[in-house]
Amino acid sequence: MPKIRHIAYRAEDVEAVAQFFAKGFGMDIVQRRDHGAIDLSDGTLNITVLPATLPQGEGRPHTGIDHIGFTAEDDAQAQALVEAAGGKQMNTINLGNEVHFETKFQGPEGIVVDVGHWPGTAPVAEEAIASKAR
Repeated sequence: MPKIRHIAYRAEDVEAVAQFFAKGFGMDIVQRRDHGAIDLSDGTLNITVLPATLPQGEGRPHTGIDHIGFTAEDDAQAQALVEAAGGKQMNTINLGNEVHFETKFQGPEGIVVDVGHWPGTAPVAEEAIASKAR
């Protein structure tokens, strides 16, 4: 079963929001991107704080949750399930290597979800093995 591993949040003050997550929740800053985004992780989940003004799909800049990302044991199977549920594939973004990429889908009411992998996140397969051992 796919697991939430990524939340993208748009902010006017990227540094302040990143510091809030780092200081308030003990998250680690794992990457600062050239375009101003900051990636944080708690070892399982990645939060990317994006500048509110960074270009996005249709619409004007905003703050708040931008999209949610899921990691699966089998990306192709997860993508097929999203499409079968009515999701329309938008694009795939490779952000540097096989550990950091996302395929974007648009669902009902314009919600954007990703199937992919992000820095600092836990693979689903390791989690499944750990939960079976309990």
